[in-house]
Parts: sequence; structure tokens; C-alpha cells
Amino acid sequence: MESAANLIESFSLFKDDKNIDRATLMSIIEDVFRSMLIKKYGSDKNFDIIVNPDKGDVEIFKNRKIVDDEFAEDSFDYDENKHISFSEAQKIEPDFEIGEDLSERVKLDDFGRRAVLSVRQNLVQKILELEKSEIYNKYKEKVGEVITAEVYQVWKKEIMLMDDEGNELLLPKTEQIPSDFFKKGDTVKAVVSKVDLKNGTPSIVVSRTSPVFLERLFETEVPEIFDGLITIKKIVREPGERAKVAVESYDDRIDPVGACVGMKGSRIHGIVRELKNENIDVINYTTNSQLLIQRSLSPAKITNIKLNEDTKRAEVFLKPDQISLAIGKGGFNIKLAGKLTGYEIDVFRDTDVDIDTEDVDLEEFADEIESHVIEKLKAIGCDTAKSVLELNDAELARRTGLEEDVIASARAVLASEFED
Repeated sequence: MESAANLIESFSLFKDDKNIDRATLMSIIEDVFRSMLIKKYGSDKNFDIIVNPDKGDVEIFKNRKIVDDEFAEDSFDYDENKHISFSEAQKIEPDFEIGEDLSERVKLDDFGRRAVLSVRQNLVQKILELEKSEIYNKYKEKVGEVITAEVYQVWKKEIMLMDDEGNELLLPKTEQIPSDFFKKGDTVKAVVSKVDLKNGTPSIVVSRTSPVFLERLFETEVPEIFDGLITIKKIVREPGERAKVAVESYDDRIDPVGACVGMKGSRIHGIVRELKNENIDVINYTTNSQLLIQRSLSPAKITNIKLNEDTKRAEVFLKPDQISLAIGKGGFNIKLAGKLTGYEIDVFRDTDVDIDTEDVDLEEFADEIESHVIEKLKAIGCDTAKSVLELNDAELARRTGLEEDVIASARAVLASEFED
């Protein structure tokens, strides 16, 4: 029968193509056939099923006890699934005697084409369910690990990757570094960030923007971190732009920052390239909040810090030429320093330093800038034109509470003073 041949062929297919161990495959095949036996005979208790997945072969044997013909014809206890009459047994083998056990092979074709096709469908379904479950469990244990996969398909909002075993992984646009550009066939390195089951199908999401990805890259490049001699205390990132990594060594002989950077930057260069030239600041961790803030705002040099532990705010005073360094391009330096230290950081111009003779007091612009705007700017330590121009619109708006268009207008007036 063609359906039976197809069923046997399917066993070989599962054995060769599916990453399923022998014992599990045998168990699934036996369970499917026992379900078929129960459906046809009402019970599977007197049947033996021998599975040989290496050959793609299944044998079913029906076991019955030989009883005398009178018992077979007249007894209510007679069950054709458990018993066979003596005369019927002799037709199979003349040497059989009453009381012996008879084991008779059942052919797949005896179940009928529809039943065999149903078994094949059930087997395929169970194998697929098991395969999905194994993929889910495998990647659930890999959350936080870096994997390498190949780009299989590129869409607008996400990229589908394929691992070495043909499993599908998703790299959403939100988990890509802004300057990432991948095409079909490219190799991508990312960290497994989330694994879910959606309608029985595993959904595996990987990320290149997660701080964990950067942490794993450090573990790969810096043996002291991998061995536990140096600990990464915290990582904050603005993917593709800047990252700050606070490290600590439990061995006084090891310089944690130097070890992470490597000789002439040899260790950190590989990480920077992988992250599309993301600037990485490695900072020596300390429990001293003032010192940690000072280190996190590097390369700016701070003259004074005032902390408010209740509100977790830090007022940082700097010389005028250091303010832009503290804030950094796009405000990323001060933003990440705040995340790393846990403080809301406000920068102020240090009024104790010598006043720039070319600078102009804000009060000189009273005719062109409204008084309440000047007062707001002075309240945050910006009492001269240059001290305002050293901060960008977004930073000024955040600290003064003024609208950005108001700030932009005031900055334009101040900037015009120095155009000549």
C-alpha cells in the first residue's frame, strides 16, 4: 500500500533531517501508533511495538492466549484482542497448544489507507511540536549569550537571521545600532535578549544595542573579566554614539581600566569596530559618589561638586571652557554620566574663575531679551553671554523650563554680539 510506504519513508526523513535524539523519536513513534491501535481495537495493552528509526522501520505484534474452541464460542470472557481459539491458532502454526501465547505480526496495510495517513500526519505534527519546544528550551538557556548568525531576509522593521542549524532569529530595527547596515548573506553578531512562545512557535529576539551585548564583548576581549579578576559594575549606552563602562578590580596589582583598554588600545579597538565606532569610556568604579561623578564626566575637569542625596541631584561647577566637554556632543556625555552614577547632573559655570574680558554680562542685553528669561538663565549659573552659548538649546530648556524657541531666540541675540 502506497500510504504505508510513505509512512516508512517519513521515519527516515525525521531520522536524517531532524535534530532529535533516538530515544525521543522512538517514544513519539510508539505513542502515535498506540493511539492508532486504541482507535481500531479499543486497547493497546496486548500489543508490542518495535521501532527501529535507523532503518525507518516499525513492527507491531498482537499478543493473544490460545484457548479451547468451546471457551471461544460460549464464554462471555472471551476477548478477540486477548484470546484466539485453538483451531484458529493451528491455522497459523499446527504445533501450537492450548494455554500458549501467540504473537502475530500486524501489517500496516491492515489498518487502511486513511488510518495510516492519519498516523503520518500526527507523527509530523508531534515531531514539529517537539522540534519547536527544543529550539525554545535551547535558546531560553542562551539568553544573555552572544551568537553569530547569517542574514536571511531584510525587512523595513526587522531582519531575519539564520543560525547554523537553520533556526530563525529576529533582529528588530530598535535593537540595531543606528549605523548598522546588513544585506542578505552578511554575518551578524548579537546577544540573545528575549525568547517567547507565540502560538506554539518560538520567537527569538537578538539585540546589538543591549548593554549586555557590550558586556559580553568585553568578556571575550579581556581575559581578566572572563576570569573574574575584573568585574563590570555597570554599563550605560547610547548605541552607536557613546558608552560608559564602570569596572573594578579585586586585585590591587591589576589596573582595571588599563587591562580593558589594552596596550595602545588593542583590546578595546575590536569592540569599538563591532559597535560601529561607538566611543567607549572605561571608568574605574568607586563607592565615592563625588569621585564617580568626576570620573564619569571625563574628559571635563570639574572644580567643585555639590550633592543632594535626598533628591539625587548633583550640581557640578566647571570652568567655562570645560562645560561643553562635560555635556559632550549631543549631550550624550552628561546624559550617560547621570545614568551611570544615578544622579541628575546639572552643570554650572564656576563664578570664582577669572571673568573673560571679552565676555558680556547678561544684564547688558535687557533691551533685547525679556527680563524673566535673563533671570531664568542667571538662576542656573549662566550670568554671561558665553556661559549661555556654551550650552545647547535642549540642555538650557531642560534646566530653565523655558521653551526651546525662546532659548534659540535668546542665543541668537547673544551670538550676534561676537560675530565681528
